[in-house]
Amino acid sequence: MDHRVLLIVGVALAIMIAASVFARRTGVAAPLLLVGLGIGASYLPGAPEIELDPEWILAGVLPPLLYSSAVNLPVIDFRRNLRLITWLSVVMVIVSALVIGAVVHWLFPEISFPLAVALGAVVSPTDAVAATAIGRRVGLPPRVMTVLEGESLVNDASALVVLRTAVAGIAAASSFSLGRTALEFGWAVLGALVIGAVVGWLTVLLRQRLDDPVLNTTISFAVPFIAYFPAEELNASGVLAVVVAGLVTGGLGSRRFSARDRQTQATTWTTFNFILESGVFLAMGYQLPALVDAARGETTMGQMAGLVLIVVGLLVALRFLGLAGPALRDREENKEEVRTRLDQFEEKLDSLTPTDDREDARIISARRRLARGRADIDFEEREPITRRGFLIIGWAGMRGVVTVAAAHTIPAGTSHRATVVLAAFLVALITLVLFGLTLPALIRRMRFPGESSADRHDAFRALLRQVGEDAIDNLGPLESQTIDGEPIDPQLVTKLKDRILPRVLAGVREVPSIRPDVMEQTVILQLRYLDAMRDALAAERSIGAYSSHTYRKVEAMLDDMEKRLDAS
Repeated sequence: MDHRVLLIVGVALAIMIAASVFARRTGVAAPLLLVGLGIGASYLPGAPEIELDPEWILAGVLPPLLYSSAVNLPVIDFRRNLRLITWLSVVMVIVSALVIGAVVHWLFPEISFPLAVALGAVVSPTDAVAATAIGRRVGLPPRVMTVLEGESLVNDASALVVLRTAVAGIAAASSFSLGRTALEFGWAVLGALVIGAVVGWLTVLLRQRLDDPVLNTTISFAVPFIAYFPAEELNASGVLAVVVAGLVTGGLGSRRFSARDRQTQATTWTTFNFILESGVFLAMGYQLPALVDAARGETTMGQMAGLVLIVVGLLVALRFLGLAGPALRDREENKEEVRTRLDQFEEKLDSLTPTDDREDARIISARRRLARGRADIDFEEREPITRRGFLIIGWAGMRGVVTVAAAHTIPAGTSHRATVVLAAFLVALITLVLFGLTLPALIRRMRFPGESSADRHDAFRALLRQVGEDAIDNLGPLESQTIDGEPIDPQLVTKLKDRILPRVLAGVREVPSIRPDVMEQTVILQLRYLDAMRDALAAERSIGAYSSHTYRKVEAMLDDMEKRLDAS
């Protein structure tokens, strides 16, 4: 391998680390710093010309990036915000692509309508990396963060489907077909849902059986590509299949993976995600001079400036117009209607008398759905998206990795291709700078109320106490427990009841020392109750009466206890 390549990689890693440290100390979003450093590095004397294959970015970088985000996004939060996420990531992406395509083609007739729609498609998807990095630092409400992350996961699929149809129109020198886009989009979504769910479920089962951190981490690296490439071969959405596989893995992994495997995977993917994201933003800045040179023969600086400003203006206007409907909708009236239906459903359940175990199981399942519905209403009241929140969502419309990579997939030799590619890059750069620099001040000005540390601690203790009580209810009293069919020593039962088990159920990590001859039985029993607490936590999480932060905190405590007991 050329030593210069290794040197470039080493320097790039050093720049990424330095930018991250500087961003944490100054408050400037790391993506902005990396793009600026990339632009500066491209003008250094002797800087080599580096060409990144866009297909490599779409197939090699985007799947693991999306998977890393999806596997860490709570499924229940994604479900609760699915309507708004779908509106932003599907409807608004398609509308934005078509409107921008029509306006650009009308104002710049030399750019064909399919090519103009392709431009609209590549600039429509948002990139939440910079926005969420800023949001975590300045106290953005968790629900707003979820919407931004969920939107950025799904809108890539919508944009790439529209782009695929537009590129087909360019190749065939035909007009853009809305009907064909609708059909292709329907199959892309359906195929991706099936493939992603199957891949996620099967790989979770495999990793559960292996229970080896090295093999599990290796398989987790393969999951995004196992989902992506079959979906693409079947003309479905590979990126949506990756997102679905990540959501399935994240949802099932909390119950089926060991604490050690989850911790190893989290650390590994966080590192991998940091390198990929930082590398792409650095490469974005580095490519600017080459893009400018390629576009000079097709357009003037004035025309390019006008094109970029029009596209940016349309994106901002369309985003806020699209958010106006959800922001002005009367959610209080909807909540009252839902409450009334839930009350009627509860009255119907109370009137039922099960005649066998099958009907009893159905009623229990129905009561769980009822509890989930009430928890959803409580969630709406606890974490509403106010008009201030919608303002932040609208202003967080930064573009990034997908915009730049997707623009390069427009076929070479297309008339005015270089103009469109440079315009897409400049749109991404301007939105990163404009929104990235102003978003922190806007969030601070909104003064979002935050949950107090006391409230968080009370919620944590309440959830922990609940799963502990559920574990005891499910397993029964200690006196009824057996190990290998043999009853437990009464003295050990007394010690566990009075000294050890209460500490386990209360989350206290220090357990009094006991005699070595009863240590094995003690550990077995503690792990048994710990597993029951995990099952109870999974059941509570499916209902969603507490915040995702509270569930993660309790799960982290159970993981720590599991690792400590495994080491005993």
